[in-house]
Amino acid sequence: MDNPKERLLKHLNQITRERDPYYASGGHLYVREYIRSNLSQFGEVEVHQFEVKGNIHQNLILRINAADPDDRQDRSTVLIGAHYDAVPGCVGADDNATGVAVLLELARSIAANPAPYPIQLVAFDMEEYGLLGSQAYASFLKQGQQKLRLMISLEMLGYCDRTSGSQRYPKGLQHFYPNTGDFIGLIGNLPAILDLIHLQRYIRPSVPCEWLPAGWRGLILPSTRRSDHAPFWDAGYKAIMITDTADLRNPHYHKPSDRLETLDLDFLTGVYNGLVAGISRLP
Repeated sequence: MDNPKERLLKHLNQITRERDPYYASGGHLYVREYIRSNLSQFGEVEVHQFEVKGNIHQNLILRINAADPDDRQDRSTVLIGAHYDAVPGCVGADDNATGVAVLLELARSIAANPAPYPIQLVAFDMEEYGLLGSQAYASFLKQGQQKLRLMISLEMLGYCDRTSGSQRYPKGLQHFYPNTGDFIGLIGNLPAILDLIHLQRYIRPSVPCEWLPAGWRGLILPSTRRSDHAPFWDAGYKAIMITDTADLRNPHYHKPSDRLETLDLDFLTGVYNGLVAGISRLP
């Protein structure tokens, strides 16, 4: 199966199911093990455990060395993450089966064609309960004084609406960005501005792409903090969220109607292709 669109659809068919860790524990376990099985094709999958109210949860991690094995020790890691949990009563096709599907396919692509930097691919748990998995992992890295070249959070990548007026914004931003929800958004903290520009350059040939810098760790505009990049901002890392803007566009956000048939697979595939090109050429 050489077609990335077909591979993404295969993943989506497996991941799109109820998978809240408490109210749909069977689906949650199934998806976690599906992720583990797929990542393990490309190397050892590490488990980062964290505790929430007496319950143990898992972030899953795959490390892939840089293209030049003699240089990899001198280069900081690029971390790419996506959360695999969903809200209760929701199969979460866009939120966030799309992010996980792209994460799994990036693992395949990067393993076959290593990037200039060491890569960590991380599947985060408990995002829907307050970014708890990414918060635990960012704290773990910070305590260990581990450097990152960049953190990229894949957060809802597959909903596209080409109707004029389909895109909404927090107050004020509507004057600077298009009112049609046919683009993928890049939101980064100020130290990541050059990376925002770089990724936009490589994504735009595949799908329209807009970027937004967020100062003060996004605290001025709280809607910019609604994914797993925010704990990395708080820990002082460069980080970017890649998103279709969630409920600012998608009417199915956090609803039972967030189903596979609402997604635009050509749009999702374009986002994936753009990321492959951009990550492989990070300066």
